[in-house]
Amino acid sequence: MTKSKTKRFFQIAMPLAGLISLIVFPPWNLVKAWIMPLPETVQEQVDEAISYGIDGMIVYVDQRGKEPALYAAGWKNRENQIPADPHSLFKIASISKLYIAVAVAKLTQAGTLSLDKSLAEYLPEFADKIENSAQITLLMLVRHRSGIPDYTYHADYPWDDPFKKTAETYQLVFGQPADFAPDKKYAYSNTNYLLIGDILDRTLGYSHHRYIREEILAPMGLTHTYSLMSEINAEELMSGYFVGYEPDIKGNDFIQPGGSMISTAEEVGIFIRALNDGSLLSEEEQAIYSSIYEYGHTGLLPGYQSHAFYHPDIDAVVVQFVNTSGGTMWNVSEIFYNRIVKILRKG
Repeated sequence: MTKSKTKRFFQIAMPLAGLISLIVFPPWNLVKAWIMPLPETVQEQVDEAISYGIDGMIVYVDQRGKEPALYAAGWKNRENQIPADPHSLFKIASISKLYIAVAVAKLTQAGTLSLDKSLAEYLPEFADKIENSAQITLLMLVRHRSGIPDYTYHADYPWDDPFKKTAETYQLVFGQPADFAPDKKYAYSNTNYLLIGDILDRTLGYSHHRYIREEILAPMGLTHTYSLMSEINAEELMSGYFVGYEPDIKGNDFIQPGGSMISTAEEVGIFIRALNDGSLLSEEEQAIYSSIYEYGHTGLLPGYQSHAFYHPDIDAVVVQFVNTSGGTMWNVSEIFYNRIVKILRKG
C-alpha cells in the first residue's frame, strides 16, 4: 500500500472505528462473545479471546490475598510468529493521562501550580489562538471541561505518520471555535492534556517527562515505564495491528502528552494499585487528586487498546492489553475485559 493510500485508509478507518461502537445491533461475533458460557480461569478466557480476531492479549491481575498473575495469548509479532510475552512493552495511550494528573496533584500541593490559574496566564502566546483561554482554568483542562476541540477528530490528523512536534498538532485547533463555554459540560479532549504538558514544562523549567520519571516512577521502582517511544528498545515493544491493514504499525510514534507513554501490564497494575490504595500520594495530594481526575483509564491508539482499573468489590487491579484495533475490536476488548472481571468475582 502506498503512503497516500495508507494515509487515506487511516483517515477513514479511525473515525469509523468510533462509530462502529455505537451500532445498535452489534455483529454476531459480539453477541456470541457476550453470551457464551464463562470459563473457569482467566487464562482460558484470554485464550478464547484470540478466536475473535485479536492478534495478541496480555492481562495482569493483582487481587488482594493472592500473588499477582500475568496471562498472555496470541502473538507479540504476527509476521514472525513470536508468541505474546506478558512482560512486553505496550503503548498505553490515554492511560498516560493518569500519570500527568498525578503530577498536577503533586505540583498543586507543592504550590508550584494553581488549579485556578487560566490557560492564558500559563501560556500567554496561546491567548488569541484558543477561544476562551482567559476563562479556561488548569482545573478545567484536567477535568475535560474546557470546551477546546479534540485534535484527534480533525480530518487532517495524520494517524499514519504522527506529528513529530506538538507545535504541528496545535495548528489543528488554533482558531477553531470552542465546542462549548468553559466548565459548562464534560467532553473528553486530548488537546487538554497536550496543553497541560506544555504548562508543566513551562512551570517546571524542564520536561514533565523527567518529573514523572523522577518523582513518580523512580520512587515506586518502575523501571519499565517510559514517556516516549524514543526511550525504549523497539524489540521489546509488542507489535500493533489494525483490522483491514496488514502491516505491523508499532513504528508509528505518538509523542503528544497524555497519549505517549509505554509500559508493561505489570507496571501499569502496580501504579493503579498505588494510586487507589493511597500509597502513591500523600494525604493532601490524594485529596487534590480525588477532586480532579479518575482512578482508572482506557487507552486507544492504532494497533493498541488498553484497560486499567481497580475493582474495590473484589479488591483487584485488572490491566488488559490488546494489540489489535479497528472494526469491532474495541467492543470485543471491552467484552473480554468485563468477562475476566466476572471470572474473578466468581472465584
